[in-house]
Amino acid sequence: MIDQVDILVLSGNGGNGSVSGRREKFVPLGGPDGGDGGDGGSVILRCDGGINTLKEYNYRRKIVASSGGNGAGKLKHGRNGIDVISKVPIGTEIWVRGDTWKRTIDMVEHGQTVVVAQGGKGGRGNAKFTSSINRYPVLAEAGEIGDEAALRLKLKLLADVGIIGVPNVGKSSLLAAVSAAKPRIAAYPFTTIDPTLGVVEHRNKGFVMVDIPGLIEGANKGVGLGHQFLSHVERTKVLIHLLDGTSEECLEDYHKVRSELSLFNKELLLKPEIIAINKIDVPGAEEKCNYIESNIGGRGQEIMCISAAARQGLEGLLDSVLGALAGVNATKDLQGQAGGTVTHVLKPRQRERPVVSHTKDGTFVVSYRPAERLAEFVDGKSWEARLQLYEHMRRMGVVAALEKAGIASGDSFKVGKLDWDWD
Repeated sequence: MIDQVDILVLSGNGGNGSVSGRREKFVPLGGPDGGDGGDGGSVILRCDGGINTLKEYNYRRKIVASSGGNGAGKLKHGRNGIDVISKVPIGTEIWVRGDTWKRTIDMVEHGQTVVVAQGGKGGRGNAKFTSSINRYPVLAEAGEIGDEAALRLKLKLLADVGIIGVPNVGKSSLLAAVSAAKPRIAAYPFTTIDPTLGVVEHRNKGFVMVDIPGLIEGANKGVGLGHQFLSHVERTKVLIHLLDGTSEECLEDYHKVRSELSLFNKELLLKPEIIAINKIDVPGAEEKCNYIESNIGGRGQEIMCISAAARQGLEGLLDSVLGALAGVNATKDLQGQAGGTVTHVLKPRQRERPVVSHTKDGTFVVSYRPAERLAEFVDGKSWEARLQLYEHMRRMGVVAALEKAGIASGDSFKVGKLDWDWD
């Protein structure tokens, strides 16, 4: 099973606005008619209950959305970029790489979507800059640059019940006995190397059960793929701790697994736990049940004696599971935890403010994307274009920021690609 991948996502850039004037016969003073650029496409992840692996992304490590088209005369709007929607399984965590990897959003419900790279907005054409005092603007905006993000997708299976225990205690046999799942079963350790899901129907109720591969000592440190296996335990509501009734180290195995759970995440010990002692059909196993009960009993856990192979005691075990699940669900209802299909934006664009810095030669440099987008298409030789840009920078607060930074007559400043002398 592919349950962790690193991918790169890039959204599309916004298209550039257009500077254009209407030219029609018998209309010598036609107004501005430059159209807006189209918005860039976004990269969106959507939760889909129909898939259960991240295998697709093992061969698709880069996802790129298309950019928006440029605007044109006659108020022609540039085409919008096309969004790319990729599916992820329920239970996928989205981590974003900054200085370190940071978990941001859990995809836990079918249909839930998240915009992981938002497309850049298209730039405005000069028709959008018309005002009562500027009848023919010669300004247009460059499109916004799209987002780029390095993501790590981690799949933690969502299941109601998790079967845990050391290797070769019969976890796969139990899952096969109570569900339609067909896990690999053999009489040697580590038969199961991938978690296996199965749907259990009992007393007209259904729930999902997962067979967690055998946990060994050191699993909390990653030994034997321990981190991957333990991460799946985190998403379960109820645990069936399966023990081998024929093992002389049955009690020690129980404490080893509990210790690994605690070292990985202490909250795992708070999950409802049903202890099931397997292979009761083997002579001597029933005595082991009494031994385990006398040493572990009284801690609140139910202790069941079963045989997955002979299908003994399974009805009682499933009754106990339903009771435990009902208790968990009732607690969630009281806490008001309600689901819902939600659309998130992973990194919403924040409002910027002008920032002024200095180069070694004393030039003032304005870092403010809205002003840079306007300056990108300004004809530096046109007095009219410079005057219009200055007025817009004044409204944006750029002029105030330069004055606060100490700019004086004769100093040079830079906005985007445009160099200017302060007068």
